[in-house]
Amino acid sequence: MRGRKVHAENFRIGTAFELGPAGTAQVYSKFIFKIQRRTVRVITNSGISDSCRDLFQKLQIPPLYSQYIYSLLMFVVKNRDLFELKSDIHQISTECNNDLHWPSVQLKLFKNGVFFYLGIKMHNHLPFTIKELSYDVKRFRWVLKRFIGSNCFYCLEEYFDFNWK
Repeated sequence: MRGRKVHAENFRIGTAFELGPAGTAQVYSKFIFKIQRRTVRVITNSGISDSCRDLFQKLQIPPLYSQYIYSLLMFVVKNRDLFELKSDIHQISTECNNDLHWPSVQLKLFKNGVFFYLGIKMHNHLPFTIKELSYDVKRFRWVLKRFIGSNCFYCLEEYFDFNWK
């Protein structure tokens, strides 16, 4: 690393645009991710065929999709008033009471939307121990940063397939 100090803040990219399953943003996200990997390889003097997963963790720089997951989950937590919990809808005590309630809409535009549909899906996928911290934004941010720093997600499927045990 030649004594250079690298901060993850220098690699923050505006991830508010949709990295969803289709559209031009998907093309741009692949291009940005490719540049991000190339930059990490240059910083660490790694070869072109070296894996970047360990390098991202070593430098504590979240990959593009990890930044996206973090941004989306922080949006949901900071805007809790826009979402309803399942416990607000019914009084039956279930293990999913801390999950966010899915709005009952049939519009494909809404289901493909970034902030609401995907934000709810990502929040509901969190383990209970992290979900219950969502009322304390500072602690939630700290735990989420540690979780994302220790796991490199190269795509959204990796996040949803992640084994929380």
